[in-house]
Amino acid sequence: MNHSTENVTLYALFLSDILKNYENKKEEYPDLFQMVEELDLSEPFNKVPIKVYNEMCAWIEENLGKFNLIRVGRNVGESIYQGMLDSGAITTSTKPLEIMKTLIKMAETMIQDPEKRGWEIAASSEHSIQMRRTQTFNSKLQLGVLDGLIRKAGVGGVKVDLVKDVEAGDEFDEFLISWV
Repeated sequence: MNHSTENVTLYALFLSDILKNYENKKEEYPDLFQMVEELDLSEPFNKVPIKVYNEMCAWIEENLGKFNLIRVGRNVGESIYQGMLDSGAITTSTKPLEIMKTLIKMAETMIQDPEKRGWEIAASSEHSIQMRRTQTFNSKLQLGVLDGLIRKAGVGGVKVDLVKDVEAGDEFDEFLISWV
């Protein structure tokens, strides 16, 4: 996997989405908020470096734990789902596979990457989807994002597992999303 973040940006709304989880603890986590001091987050569609997003995720994982970051990811996933609804890209009856296809399309727009990295569907069946991460997103955050998105699809027994892991030597992270 290409881990370069050079010339890769994403919308400021993603950084704001992370920070809103800690707004009431700003004094406890000044390092997290200092990471964005020089960025303009006032407009959600301002472009900001993905490097800062990744640094924020790494800080949360290192200082607050991976489960905290997964929880933040769930909240981000729910925000992405709401954005999909608000834009008319999906409806409340959209099935999980279509939600993942919409995620791929939205990532192409919301992440500005000269190499067009983001998400791919590696496999799918009636009750599962295997998503491949080709962008430098934090894998723990993405566990939560995918979980939050699929839970909004109204299916039960949701489970998201990291089945291929860059940190373990795989070329890409792949997440198996399953439900009943």
